[in-house]
Amino acid sequence: MRTAAALVIGNELLSGKIQDQNVLVLARTLRAIGVELQRVVMVLDDVGTIAAEVSALSSTHDAVFTSGGVGPTHDDVTVAGVARAFGVPVARSPEIEVMLRGYYGDRITEGHLAMAKIPEGARLARNPAVPWPAIVKENVWILPGVPQIFAMKMPLVAEALGTGRGYVSLAVHTTLDEGNLKEHLDRVVSAHAQVDIGSYPTFDDVRYRTKLTFDGLDEVAVTSARDALLACLAPDSVVAID
Repeated sequence: MRTAAALVIGNELLSGKIQDQNVLVLARTLRAIGVELQRVVMVLDDVGTIAAEVSALSSTHDAVFTSGGVGPTHDDVTVAGVARAFGVPVARSPEIEVMLRGYYGDRITEGHLAMAKIPEGARLARNPAVPWPAIVKENVWILPGVPQIFAMKMPLVAEALGTGRGYVSLAVHTTLDEGNLKEHLDRVVSAHAQVDIGSYPTFDDVRYRTKLTFDGLDEVAVTSARDALLACLAPDSVVAID
């Protein structure tokens, strides 16, 4: 199992000015390629804090994804934070500079060129379908915070990290509440350690009370766990099986 962490950066997030949308997109992308997102950290626009978190997360996870702080203004300090984490200076990417000059033409300013900053030694991930690159330093992907642009980078992540084997996800919807399910769930969880089993009550859908999910990389194991729980339930208590 490969693991990942996300470092979400921005004063505007922690002040409640805007709501993060990128973690959901990242989690779904990683799930589809068999990578487990294990940790999400949200921090202010502070170089030292970013550096400390990048250092810690990159040493304990196979991949780290930052979100935010890559624009040209005073609060865009993610590149500097990642560079500090790896003990390298900030440099200007000639490839990104050429792209920026081509895009802005005579309107180019030093502010625009600030978006060509990368940690020294970083590589650029891109393909013909996603020409504007993602910056990757070691195992850290430096991604933009703007949701539309963040989502555009996901094919690059899938191409670089995908193995063709994603998580299998099955579900059971039942009219039973969690109190009635606990004893059955405990037995199934104990017997199927390699399957991630979740229980989610709902109060908005009159058809069922609880959705139970079964996730894992081994389809046989996931199916076995789901069927083991189904065997504990009265047929009339099962509303749907996915």
